[in-house]
Amino acid sequence: MGNQRPEAAEVQEMDPGEKRLNELGYKQELRREMTLFKTLAISFSTMTLFTGITPLYGSSLLYAGPASLVWGWVVVSFFTWFVGIAMAEICSSFPTTGSLYFWAAHLAGPRWGPLASWCCAWLETIGLVAGIGTQAYAGSQTLQSIILLSTGTNKGGGYFAPKWLFLCMYIGLTLIWAVLNTFALEVIAFIDVISIWWQVIGGMVIVIMLPLVSLTTKSASYVFTHFETSPASTGISSKPYVVVLSFLVSQYSLYGYDAAAHLTEETKGADKNGPIAILSSIGIITVFGWAYILALTFSIQDFGYLYDPSNETAGAFVPAQILYDAFYGRYHNSAGAIVLLFIIWGSFFFGGLSITTSAARVVYALSRDEGVPFSSIWRKIHPKHKVPSNAVWLCAAICILLGLPILRVNVVFTAITSICTIGWVGGYAVPIFARIVMDEKNFKAGPFYLGRARRPVCIVAFLWICYTCSVFLLPTYYPLSWSTFNYAPVAIGAGLSLIMLWWVLDARKWFKGPVRNIDIPKGKV
Repeated sequence: MGNQRPEAAEVQEMDPGEKRLNELGYKQELRREMTLFKTLAISFSTMTLFTGITPLYGSSLLYAGPASLVWGWVVVSFFTWFVGIAMAEICSSFPTTGSLYFWAAHLAGPRWGPLASWCCAWLETIGLVAGIGTQAYAGSQTLQSIILLSTGTNKGGGYFAPKWLFLCMYIGLTLIWAVLNTFALEVIAFIDVISIWWQVIGGMVIVIMLPLVSLTTKSASYVFTHFETSPASTGISSKPYVVVLSFLVSQYSLYGYDAAAHLTEETKGADKNGPIAILSSIGIITVFGWAYILALTFSIQDFGYLYDPSNETAGAFVPAQILYDAFYGRYHNSAGAIVLLFIIWGSFFFGGLSITTSAARVVYALSRDEGVPFSSIWRKIHPKHKVPSNAVWLCAAICILLGLPILRVNVVFTAITSICTIGWVGGYAVPIFARIVMDEKNFKAGPFYLGRARRPVCIVAFLWICYTCSVFLLPTYYPLSWSTFNYAPVAIGAGLSLIMLWWVLDARKWFKGPVRNIDIPKGKV
């Protein structure tokens, strides 16, 4: 009897997320030790306060002026809540590392499940791997501005990093993230906890300090009502078109909250904490993101000078010029701007680390179900650290390949950003659409359940995702040429065509979606 009591206690203490995982046909392999706060930290770090807004702020401001940019964030935030709520409900029912891919397979049913999970998995993989590239590129761009201001500014003989050095910084960041992701899970989680405080405290410092330091600030009427197109710079005179393009910064920034879902097999009480982390991330980034946009916009000194190639930051990075103008105008040096740029750079660093974590988990989950060439290699778990280290390095290698065109092409960031957004957000659409059309009696609700509201919420979410993916395929500058062409439609089209051709010719014969690794008696799921 004495030997049976510990076993009984162990059964009673089984985590509800692990219990649901077993019901779905998966055994617990990863360490389940992340708390709600740590999961929220990683989810928030993946969205990040600065990394979405900062690199696209200048172009979005140029398209239609401040009012469209400022109110665009509010509009996009409103529709983002529909997507987040729809995903939180599904996450509560399916707390697995495969997340979107797994959700799509089960929600679409036995007939369409394999195809749904195939499309979702590859869209998500494309989006996440490209997401690492966006963080590495924008982080390198910020570092380029820090070096320039630290060595004397563009006007004072400062050093503006050439393309080859820019590429080296891009590769260096990618490798650092891969190395860190091979350590124990506790190290990554600890770094991400630092990240959330870095961004919250750093964000508050920038949002409060920047308008106070600026010698002059724009009026509220300018920030909230001024509409101004720049056809001489963008080649676009259509007002509806420029408004659509000015929303891109918000649409690019307000996703990534599914990171919490990727970590549900490692989170305590994931059926409750996963949805809480998703919705909390959206709430925090909605408020802080708008405050950051307002701080930058109120602090503009000279709109036209921001884009002047002969200005102190070489016209290459509008937020850096806004920071420089504010601090140099009051203190006659750029030290304060450099410090704040370092805070922003730290946000890119933490964001890239988190996205690398998420990308590796998705590749691991897909490999576990034989959905990637040489799956046996990528699904291996490091025997000591218990993390999918091979998947981490695969993601890093592909990310580096995506960055190589930096040496020759000027629109690399536009292409990588569009590929990232379309793949990442497009992956959300598959399980949400399946949730719309499935028979409700086949859905086993978790603690977070929408009830009758689920269909209208999911329909709005699905339509918004379709719109978002469509606008990222549009040309962003005219007239069209090799230097202004948005390569995303070609890259996405070619990639998805190959993936679907593989499906039609071969994969549909053997790919069945998520593969159970424990046996379950009939009728238990």
